[in-house]
Amino acid sequence: MIARWRWALAQTTKRLWFRASLFSLIGVLTALLAIALRDMVPASLPAKVGADSVDKILGIIASSMLAVTTFSLSTMVSAYSAASSGVTPRATSLVMEDATTQNALATFIGSFLFSLVGIIALSTGIYGAQGRVVLFAVTLVMIVLIVYTLLRWIDHLSKLGRVGETIDRVEDAALAALKRRAQWPYLGAQPYTDATQVDPDAVPIPCDDIGYVQHVDVSALAHAADKYNAVIYLEVLPGSFVHHGTVLGRAVCSVQAGNTAELEAEILAAVTLGARRTYGQDPRFGLSVLAEIASRALSPATNDSGTVIDVIGRGVRCFSTWARQAPDTTTDGQFQNVHVRGLTVDDMFDDFFTLIARDGAGLLEVDIRLVKALASLARIAPDRFGQACIAHVDLLLKRAEEALSLEEDKQRLRALVQSLEWPSATVLKATS
Repeated sequence: MIARWRWALAQTTKRLWFRASLFSLIGVLTALLAIALRDMVPASLPAKVGADSVDKILGIIASSMLAVTTFSLSTMVSAYSAASSGVTPRATSLVMEDATTQNALATFIGSFLFSLVGIIALSTGIYGAQGRVVLFAVTLVMIVLIVYTLLRWIDHLSKLGRVGETIDRVEDAALAALKRRAQWPYLGAQPYTDATQVDPDAVPIPCDDIGYVQHVDVSALAHAADKYNAVIYLEVLPGSFVHHGTVLGRAVCSVQAGNTAELEAEILAAVTLGARRTYGQDPRFGLSVLAEIASRALSPATNDSGTVIDVIGRGVRCFSTWARQAPDTTTDGQFQNVHVRGLTVDDMFDDFFTLIARDGAGLLEVDIRLVKALASLARIAPDRFGQACIAHVDLLLKRAEEALSLEEDKQRLRALVQSLEWPSATVLKATS
């Protein structure tokens, strides 16, 4: 699994300021590179390539890139606002991490600084005639890069912040998290289930902060367990909300009382808390955000059942991908002295289906799509999803009985449920 420092580095590289700073530095260094390479240019070449015009070109680039950057920033803010108000605020972070947007802004800012540094250096005469040739060549390359970036940026603007594009990003994030969890169902540790026998003398590790668990460094926990000859049982998963006194884990160790505090400190350092949930190690968050998008589409102000049906289909794709890739083994087997709880089907189904079924109970088209989605999952993985699908269909029918006004709609929904194949021969309670 990903160590904490690698996770923190990955989070940093997704920030807009990181790429903007990196491209700005590259732009400045590129402008100064002409000074170092000027001695490599033949003395007769400047008169042939027209390098005297480079200062005018740099002036055009500097003025235009400043205007384009300002326009792009305003467009980006509008897209963030649209994603927050039209989809869900929880999806805004994914829009902010869009690589195309960050690369475009970083390229524009870097080009502006490249031009600015070039103009300043030219005004001091530090380049000389030969240095101007190098700067002219680099400027031509920069123009090609700017044109390419502008064309990509124009095409990307048509999709930035749109509902469909934002849903795509949420689905991709959920799928990526589910695939990682399917590969490492216990984050690389041993399974911690209700049947696991924990020593009554295990030392509880209380939380010293308030927030959501964003990342768990299991390799650091394993190192601490080996260092203190301990066995660690983690009670929380990424996505859990904790507060002062919440037991993050329990440790069975042979260290003396004086060293217990050191072990506790290392365990606390391995669990990263934050003000909000993240997608990386928390597959349930992606499913919850998809359900939020569908719930907002069901609001009277939006009344967009088509988006709800689209989201339900994406949920089926997420669950089926997780079921197909989940290993049959009951342990990861990488770290022997750390035990971590796994995801449960009931929790994941509650995150996704409960919210949509509650808010869409009064719409027959949504009820039908939910029933078909649950039937599909029951056929895809009957052993894994069967009972959960039956339970949620039963709840859906009960909600529909209360929300649907026409008896014909209720009968149609009951008939649909009875006509589909289910992994159990038990008749659903709500249809009996």
